[in-house]
Amino acid sequence: MRVARNRGPGVTVEQVATDFGVHPMTLWKWMRRADIDEGAKPGVSSQESAELREARRRIKLLEQENEVLRRAAAHLSRRICREKDLPVVKELAGDGVPVTVTCRVLKLARQPYYRWLDQPVGGAVLEEAYRANALFGAHREDPEFGYRFLADEARSTGAAMADRTAWRICRDNRWWSVFGKKRGRTGKGGPPVHDDLVRRDFTASGPNRLWLTDITEHATGDGKLYLCAIKDVFSNRIVGYSIDARMKSRLAVAALENAVARREHVDGCILHSDRGSQFRARKFVRALDRYRMAGSIGRVGAAGDNAAMESFFSLLQKNVLDRRKWTTREELRIAIVTWSERTYHRRRRQAALGRLTPVEYETVMATPALRAA
Repeated sequence: MRVARNRGPGVTVEQVATDFGVHPMTLWKWMRRADIDEGAKPGVSSQESAELREARRRIKLLEQENEVLRRAAAHLSRRICREKDLPVVKELAGDGVPVTVTCRVLKLARQPYYRWLDQPVGGAVLEEAYRANALFGAHREDPEFGYRFLADEARSTGAAMADRTAWRICRDNRWWSVFGKKRGRTGKGGPPVHDDLVRRDFTASGPNRLWLTDITEHATGDGKLYLCAIKDVFSNRIVGYSIDARMKSRLAVAALENAVARREHVDGCILHSDRGSQFRARKFVRALDRYRMAGSIGRVGAAGDNAAMESFFSLLQKNVLDRRKWTTREELRIAIVTWSERTYHRRRRQAALGRLTPVEYETVMATPALRAA
């Protein structure tokens, strides 16, 4: 939309839509929606529509919760009063709700509540505090002791506990031995979650057989901008990407979901990456399993294991990122999308593809007669 609005004289919206590979009517709809959101034209904005959908969702959720409470009233009336219910009674009493009313609604007896007020800390909590105090005293005197030695010292002072209990208390309070192994980052990549199925053979017999992915970053006046792109080895086309201000696992997951939405038939496709934490995250691995794709990961510190993806980022670096200084993240994002969709996909011919662009190569190779020939 930014490119269409700032188009030069003689350039039509239809030409811009063709450059980006979208239907002209779709681009007109996007521009009209943007005018409504900005207040230039009357209509229901996207924010108002989202708020209305959210309100309807919350109303439906509240109705369901009320129905659950209504049907569970008989079961709640037979339950035994527990101490975790009593702070609610005290909180409501502080807001002016009588204790009698609260106990009647929650089907609680008032006697346990008043007993709890006299002694709010139970015996189990006190015993846990005594054990923690004994462990802390032993740890302060001998910081080199592990949890087993600390448990022995605590038991000698009368605080009986099992070794497992001592370990749990020390873990929760982070009381580690000074001679214990280092905790923190080692500067090396973590363990692989997949085998290396590619082994630097960046060839594919058809589309959606082998994808490559990686993440790059660039500084702007607003801060760093991160790009996660997915490349189809068959045509060298960027089939999916995600741009965000933070390099979290959701960046890689969003790029994968974008690629799957574009290509659809991805069963059995191999997605190869380096050993970054974003590609080893459980969210990303679950996304691969959800789309029935196979993961592949290269070695630590071996840039050649993902060289075909690095070549695209090198082109992006020379043609977009390093051309000038970028003031805002939004400015750089528009430049990346424009260069990828207009120049790289539809204008830049590649020798490896027979002097065709990635879009032309996929169109030609998708013809059954040419494929058979």
